[in-house]
Order: sequence, then structure tokens, then C-alpha cells
Amino acid sequence: MLNDKTILVTGGTGSFGKQFVKTVLQKYSPKKLIIFSRDELKQFEMSQHFSEEQYPCIRYFIGDIRDKERLIRAFKGVDYVIHAAALKHIPICEYNPFEAIKTNVIGVMNIIDAALETGVKRVIALSTDKACSPVNLYGATKLCLEKLFTQANSYSGETGTRFSCVRYGNVIASRGSVIPFFLQERKKGVIPITDERMTRFWMTLDQAVELVLTSLARMYGGETFIPKISSMRVVDLAKAVAPECSLKIIGTRPSEKLHELLISIDENNRASDLGDCYALFPEFSWWASEKYQDIKKVEDGFSYSSLNNTQWLSVDDLRRLVNQLENKHEF
Repeated sequence: MLNDKTILVTGGTGSFGKQFVKTVLQKYSPKKLIIFSRDELKQFEMSQHFSEEQYPCIRYFIGDIRDKERLIRAFKGVDYVIHAAALKHIPICEYNPFEAIKTNVIGVMNIIDAALETGVKRVIALSTDKACSPVNLYGATKLCLEKLFTQANSYSGETGTRFSCVRYGNVIASRGSVIPFFLQERKKGVIPITDERMTRFWMTLDQAVELVLTSLARMYGGETFIPKISSMRVVDLAKAVAPECSLKIIGTRPSEKLHELLISIDENNRASDLGDCYALFPEFSWWASEKYQDIKKVEDGFSYSSLNNTQWLSVDDLRRLVNQLENKHEF
């Protein structure tokens, strides 16, 4: 569905954006692939790997999602938008709440308005497990994103622009990942751990891109797609990265959970199992889950947390992943 189409990625110079661009260029033949972001240096560096001379379809647009006029201009003629731009570092969002809201909430409203005005066919946004029962501002802004994107389908009507989300956990080797921090601390011989009980959902950038591409193809508008991914214990990750180091328990940081949720018990009335993933369906009068074949509602009382997960990455699994990424110079 991406062949001969125009695709725009907000935050296209980030970890996800670069992997998404790489995948699309390898597997598809888009008419245009637009990288929309606000940092000219990151665009220049990215253009050294994905040049317009080598890939005639690629375009680099400087712009900020806070600027609706620039978004409207950038969205003209675009078929699909992947919204990955965000302020995502939890302590920074806590310290700069106004800025987090301007980008992660007001920016999302601008994306929706621009897509509606220019007739974009489909828009899919990246959310996070931290949006589920949020305890920090970053998670709260991503919950706002999900609510705004779901309701945006009512503004566009049954035949207009379609909006959906994907919600997933921590991504190995993404910008701000804990692994580079552990690699740095390894030199000191001691790895700081906030809490030895802590667990997290864990996935690769390839898995994140595949989820977005699959969801873009199957979406009707209003869904929040949630992958079935593995959990890991943070202490196991530390052992995988630095087996020779000792561990120092330093206590949880403000606004940090021991375990993350991808589906809360309060959401399971809207949750269905699509086989390869879960989905939260909207409660519109015009929307029916019968659009999907062979689905089943999750059981009453179901929740999907990094603690009660049935898939786990062992120390050996994590070590293999880390070694693969180190060999590729992903950190």
C-alpha cells in the first residue's frame, strides 16, 4: 500500500523515524518520503545516509509540530502520516511541563487539524505503555494523544481522514535507552539499579516499525494497537550488559512505576485479541468490531502488565540482543 504513495514522518530524525525510513526505502517504492523535524543538524546527518541523490523520493522538511501553518503546507498531497515527534524524556517533561504540553498535546491537535484540512488518508501516532494509568506528565500527554486521535475520527466522518494509534513499551537502542547508560556505567564497575523488582516491556526498533506498518494497513480509524511483546527484569538487563559489575540499588525516581501496563483492567471492556496483537476499539455509534475477522474479547479482569506477561527475555536473550546491537554500532 506504500508503493507510489506520499508518506510523511514527524520526528523523522529520531530513532524510530530513521528505522522506519530505512525499512520503507528497502521494501517499498514510495512516490515521496518526507522527513519532518525541527533539528537541521539531525536532518543534515541523516541526509548523509539517505541522500536525495541516492533516493529521489526522499524530502527533508524543517518544521515544528507546534506550527500548524507549516504542518498544513507539509501535509499537502500526503497520503499517510506517521506521527513520531514528541518530547519523551520523563524527567525533562516533569521539569518543563509547559513545553511538554505544547509539543505532545497542542502539537497533536495541530497534526489532526492539518490532516483534516489537507485530506490526508490515514494518520497513525506512536503512544507508549506510560499512557496506561499514567503517573507522570509524559504518560499523561500520551494518554491525551490517544484520546485526541480516537475522537478525531468523529470530526472527519465515516469517509474522511482516519486516525489510529499504536501503544508499545521500551525500545532497545532507542534514543534515551537505558542500555547506553549501563554501558557507560560499566566502566566504573558498578551499575545503579532503581529497584531490583522493576520490570519493563521490551522490543526492537524493527518490531516497532513492523507494528506501525501492519497497523497502518489494517486500521479503520479509532483503534489503539498493542503488540504482544516480551518483558524483562532490569536487573537481568544489567547482568547481560555488565556481568562483571556489582549492582547498587538507588531507589525509584519520581514518577516511575515498578511495572508498566499496556492494557489496564479498566480498559479490558474495549480490548480484543487480534491474534498477533491486542487492540482497544473505540465506542463510536458507527464503529463495529465486526470489521475484524476472528477476534475475541479479552476475559473479564484481564490486564497486560510487564509483571504478569507470559513472554520473558532471559539474561542470555538480552545479552544476545545487546551484542548484536553493539556489533552494528547502534549505541
